[in-house]
Amino acid sequence: MEFLIQGVAAITIKQIVMWAIGGLLIYLAIVKDFEPALLLPMGFGAILVNIPASGAVTQVLNGTPVEGILDFLFESGISTEAFPLLLFIGIGAMIDFGPLLSNPFMLLFGAAAQFGIFFTICAAALLGFELKDAASIGIIGAADGPTSIFVANYFHSNLIAPITVAAYSYMSLVPVIQPFAIKLVTTKKERAIRMPYKAESISKKTRILFPIMVTVIAGLIAPTSVALVGFLMFGNLIRESGVLERLSKTAQNELVNIITLLLGITIAASMKAEQFVTATTAVVIALGLVAFIFDTIGGVLFAKFLNLFLKKKVNPMVGAAGISAFPMSSRVIQKMATEADPQNFILMHAVGANVAGQVASVIAGGLIMNLIKF
Repeated sequence: MEFLIQGVAAITIKQIVMWAIGGLLIYLAIVKDFEPALLLPMGFGAILVNIPASGAVTQVLNGTPVEGILDFLFESGISTEAFPLLLFIGIGAMIDFGPLLSNPFMLLFGAAAQFGIFFTICAAALLGFELKDAASIGIIGAADGPTSIFVANYFHSNLIAPITVAAYSYMSLVPVIQPFAIKLVTTKKERAIRMPYKAESISKKTRILFPIMVTVIAGLIAPTSVALVGFLMFGNLIRESGVLERLSKTAQNELVNIITLLLGITIAASMKAEQFVTATTAVVIALGLVAFIFDTIGGVLFAKFLNLFLKKKVNPMVGAAGISAFPMSSRVIQKMATEADPQNFILMHAVGANVAGQVASVIAGGLIMNLIKF
């Protein structure tokens, strides 16, 4: 009988807090439909690893370490960077770079919307975080979960769990956060600016050369990012080649689904109560929100700056679409444009900037990895 109540007696307040956090993530996934493919397994995993003496994580039994399945998956899938990179193949296969290639001008907004990353790195460093941890926290602003995981793991940051939770939570909250940030720095008149769109036919040769050239250029600028950029562009090359349709569909569906499922529950291995329920975690999540908001504001302000010199004005909200949350951000921008002017259609411009943001966030991650030594 005593054996049966040992587990109950071993429960700590911090573990109960983690059960509540896990329950909240599951609630957001099921009831609010916020990134359910990732938040649901992450939430369940948070409960799983915080059961006293849980067999899902490594335990010492009779003086002998017994490896848990989640720790095994973490070491083989995340510590080796395999899961984020494999996920990038699927993401690359999903992306149509056509709107960006039709309007390369949108690349500027993809770059400008990474401002929040560097602002937050500086803020985190000033708050006393080690540079490698500050860099990992800043990447949350990219609104790109796999890149956040990849960079945090590259720097061997102990904050990978709160960084991942923050990155994916804020990605799912794009429809809430972005309108708030955009309205802080724009007027209704600016949000109503119309931008005519002329669709251009992009040749198959251009579509094939684009991922190859991006990989080579990004690799020369930041060699450390070759795997990160290369796997994303490899997925896109599979899509655009036209000869691997079956593999392209597999990458977009089965591969992404399986890796996302494993990634979510595996991240939970680093969500043990002792390490997660701390003041540092709260600060990381707060800084992630700062990064996200300043990425949005940075893109908008850059567009407003360009308007000082352009005859044909740019709707400044397009700059906000330069984050990596594709396609959520572009949909939010179009919705806000319609609210300001029911006849305003800027979706394709926003999509172009949004796709540019996907590339820019990966390159920004690679640059940070290349510049910061540890």
